[in-house]
Amino acid sequence: MASIRAHLAVWITKWRVKRRLKGVRDYRVARRILRPDPYKVPPTIKISPAQLGGVPGEWVVGPKSGGIVLLYLHGGGYFGCSAKTHRPITVGFALQGFRVYAPDYRLAPENKFPAAVDDAVAVYRALLSEGHAAQSIVVAGESAGGGLALSLMLSLRASGDPLPARAALFSPWTDLAATGESVRTNASRCAMFSGTDIAPTAGFYLGDTDPRHPIASPLYADLSGIPPLLIHVGQDEVLRDDSTRLAERAHAAGVHVELKVWPVVPHAWQLAAHLIPEGRQSLREAGSFLRAHEASAEQGSVETARA
Repeated sequence: MASIRAHLAVWITKWRVKRRLKGVRDYRVARRILRPDPYKVPPTIKISPAQLGGVPGEWVVGPKSGGIVLLYLHGGGYFGCSAKTHRPITVGFALQGFRVYAPDYRLAPENKFPAAVDDAVAVYRALLSEGHAAQSIVVAGESAGGGLALSLMLSLRASGDPLPARAALFSPWTDLAATGESVRTNASRCAMFSGTDIAPTAGFYLGDTDPRHPIASPLYADLSGIPPLLIHVGQDEVLRDDSTRLAERAHAAGVHVELKVWPVVPHAWQLAAHLIPEGRQSLREAGSFLRAHEASAEQGSVETARA
C-alpha cells in the first residue's frame, strides 16, 4: 500500500509541475519549471567540484564511502537540471557507502545528441584511467539519465571498453519516439507529464536524429551483453512502458533484469527520498542491487515485483 506522503506528492507534483509544464515548447521555460526546491545537504556529506574527462561535475562522498564508484547521470529531459539539483539522490547513495560522481553533461538544445552520450563516455573512461576497475564502477540514473546510462553502456560495448558491473535505472526514458501505450493510457494519471508532450520534448535533444536511433532510444538497441539491470518505475507514469518493454527486451537478450513497478508514486520520486518513504526504499533497494556483484553471474532471468 502506498504511503499518504506518496499520495500527497502526486497531488503537489500535478499542481506545481504538470499543469505548468503541459504544452510548453520553450525549453527555457521548461527548465525553470523542472527546477526542484533547494535541498539541504547533511553535514556528514562532502561535496567536491571536479572534472573528469573534461566534463565538470561533483564528487559526493559520505562517512562510510568505500571502494565502489557510482556514476550518477541526472535526468531532466536532456535539456534541464544538473548534478546539484539531484543531490537528494546522490547524497542518498553516498550515505549507503558509494563514492558518487555526478557529471554536468552538456545539455540540449545548445548541445544536441550525441553530446550527452559523448560526455558520459568521457567521464567513464576517465574513471578507468584513474585506476578504478570496471568491476568497481556502477551506473545509475533516472528519467533521461536512466536512458543515458543505457546509451553509455551500449557505446562502451560498441567500442570494446570494459563495462560497469551493474546499473540501476529509475523510470528510464528509453523510447524518444513515445510509442508506449502508457503514454496514452496514463496521460491523466501521471503526476508530472502529459503524454502529448513526450515526443515534442525529445526534439530538444534529438534535432534531426531519428527518435528510434538505438543510442538515443535504447529500447530499439540490441541489449545483449550489457550488465545486470535494476529498473524501478511508477505504475501511473506515462513513461511506464519505457521500463516494462525495456525489461522484456533485455530479458530476451539474456540480460539479468529486476523490474519493480510501484503504485501511486510520481515520476522520479527518488528525488523526494527525504520526504516520502518510497523514495528511501527505492534508493536502499538500488544500493543493495548495485553492491551485489556476486549475482552478476545470474544472467538471463527477469524478476518482476509490485510494491
